[in-house]
Amino acid sequence: MTTARDLAIVALDVAADKPVEQGDLALALAGAEVFDLLDAHAVALDGDRILPQAQSPTGDRLLDEAADALVRQEPYETVEDWLWRRGRGLSAAYVDDLERRGLTTRSRGRRIPLRTGRTELVESAARREAEERWAAGEPVLAALVAAAGIGDEPAGEHADEAATVLAAVGDAVMELEAVRQRKVIENAAFDNVWRGY
Repeated sequence: MTTARDLAIVALDVAADKPVEQGDLALALAGAEVFDLLDAHAVALDGDRILPQAQSPTGDRLLDEAADALVRQEPYETVEDWLWRRGRGLSAAYVDDLERRGLTTRSRGRRIPLRTGRTELVESAARREAEERWAAGEPVLAALVAAAGIGDEPAGEHADEAATVLAAVGDAVMELEAVRQRKVIENAAFDNVWRGY
């Protein structure tokens, strides 16, 4: 399994108890894909720039899509730019992928049987591996889980590449939260104007 898929499994598992912001999760998933691409030697980092390497299939459909989506011309793309570009719709793509692999099921509605409810994980080896990896406190997965707003930020240092990617994910999540807060304030101000009339 990949770090991104493990993150998606952990997020689905925890979502029953604690809702997960889809934007935060999408940014963390895009960051996880960078780690998976680094592990597959499909990319290298030069500072905060993602340098594509030899293009070879990884055997994972979503990871191959990520590799195909890399900017292959100088000055190349920064990790943060990658997160925003690749993150669009990535949460849904991973949920669909988990369902296609038979790792999830949709609960049926009680009143209207044809309407489907929440996506739920089924018992599987992939689920156990992701849960064990998270429970063991694997540093990169734990940091990405925390960035997605699911768990607490683990203490400890990361290697240079990991620190670069995790810092970009953290910055992007904070920027997204600032946008959300600004919209709340703007909407509240708009409501106040209308109440004044």
